[in-house]
Amino acid sequence: MKIAIMGSGGIGGYYGARLQQGGADVTFIARGEHLNAMQQNGLTLEGDRGVHLPTVKATDDPATIGPVDLVLFAVKLRDTEAAAHAIKPILKDGSAVISLQNGVQKDDMLAPIVGRDKLMGGAAYIGVAIARPGVIRKTGTLERLAFGEYDNKKSPRAQAFFDACKAGDIIVDIPADITLELWQKFVILVAMSSVTASMRSTIGPIRANALTRQFALDIMKEVVAVGRAHGVALPEDFAEKRVGSVDALSPDMRASMALDLELGRPLELPWLAGAVVDLGAQKGVPTPCCRAVRDILALYVDGKPA
Repeated sequence: MKIAIMGSGGIGGYYGARLQQGGADVTFIARGEHLNAMQQNGLTLEGDRGVHLPTVKATDDPATIGPVDLVLFAVKLRDTEAAAHAIKPILKDGSAVISLQNGVQKDDMLAPIVGRDKLMGGAAYIGVAIARPGVIRKTGTLERLAFGEYDNKKSPRAQAFFDACKAGDIIVDIPADITLELWQKFVILVAMSSVTASMRSTIGPIRANALTRQFALDIMKEVVAVGRAHGVALPEDFAEKRVGSVDALSPDMRASMALDLELGRPLELPWLAGAVVDLGAQKGVPTPCCRAVRDILALYVDGKPA
């Protein structure tokens, strides 16, 4: 299977390496020092189930790759439009694009550019980041990749990618309802990104304090209410039932948006808490907690103010 990794940072680099290890024909699309390091020294995965690939195919120009069977799309959300246009030359009839980006609006952003028929839904549950150029570090043992066609049928291309993942020892499954899967992740993701960024804290102290714990739960409830209003089959008590998963997280956990805030980087806020506010407004669902997070962090959405 010929696969392109559009955005070869933590998520893309990790899964691309596993796929190559399993025998897939993988090309990494990257830039800067990370690209140079991969071209010269290959790609290394550190942490749980580490691996070193001494040679990988890597480029900053997708058009040089030629047609591919599948693109794993893993760029930051604000780069979606430019990256989507960049991969158009490598798509052919039957090609698939699986976005592993955050949020539930990502494929609506991609569809006008690459075509909705190209898209499969995807969600990655893993803690990975670039440790240094050419090296991806995995933290903890949490790992799961979920993907599927939006009509929830097992297509030949879905089966082919599933088989490639299995060959690469990727922990993967095709859920019964991929839209529900994306929203289930979104409920937790919005809550964790919102509280760890706005409160400038890891999750341990937040869940130990009665007030901040309730605020996190209230955010989860808002996301559930918005999803249900949009026809997603989330149980009404999904937030209460899943709050236990927050207790299972390492007390040192903080979302990537909290790290971006600390480092002065642009935030994915418009597609997380901000998206809940916008999607809630479309259906008349109040979202006061998500609005508070959006407004509190508004000054930092484009990075640290000058």
